[in-house]
Amino acid sequence: MTPREQWVPIEVTQTFLRMQARPKFDRPSAPLGPPLALMRAEAPPTWWFLALYTAVGAAHHWTDKTDWEKAALEAYVSAPSRAIYTLMRDGWPAGFFVLDGVHEGVTSLDYFGLVPGAVGRGLGTYLLKTALHTAWDLAGTERLEVDTCTIDHPAALPLYQKMGFEAYAQNTYTRHVDPAVEALRPGRIATAS
Repeated sequence: MTPREQWVPIEVTQTFLRMQARPKFDRPSAPLGPPLALMRAEAPPTWWFLALYTAVGAAHHWTDKTDWEKAALEAYVSAPSRAIYTLMRDGWPAGFFVLDGVHEGVTSLDYFGLVPGAVGRGLGTYLLKTALHTAWDLAGTERLEVDTCTIDHPAALPLYQKMGFEAYAQNTYTRHVDPAVEALRPGRIATAS
C-alpha cells in the first residue's frame, strides 16, 4: 500500500439509480455448489464490518469508512435503520450487502459486493437479487436506491440496470487513490490531470 501522501487524483463519475417497484424476477435459487447461508448481523462489531468492507472494496478504493472515528463507525454499524447481511459459503464470508431505511419510503442499498475469492462462482447475481427482494420486504419500502461509480467493479452499473434500476443523476468529482491499487484494478480509469 502506498502512503497516502503519494496517492494520485483520478476523476470519478458517480451514478445514482432508483427502482420504483418490486422487481419482476422471482427470488433466486441458490447457485450449485457447496451450501450457503445468508445471515443478518445482530449488534455487529465494527472490526467485523471493516473486515468485510475492506475485503470487498479494497480493489475499488473503498477507504472512506476506514478513516471514520470509532464512534461514527459504531453509530453507522448499529443504526436501527440499517441491516447488514453476510453471504456465507464454505465456512467463510463470500460477500455482503447493507440496506438502510433511514428515509421514509426509501430503502438504500448502501453496499453490495463479493470478496475476491468468491467472484466468478455465480454468486453475484444471486446475492444482488436476494438483496433486492430483501429490501422490498422491509416495511414501508416504496422506492429502492443505489449509487455506483467508475471506481466500483466495471460490471456494477450494467448489473444494476439489468436488475431494473434506472439512472436519474450523475456527479463527477476528483478523488485521491492508491496508485498501486489503481494499477491492478479491473477496468481501471485514467488519472486526472
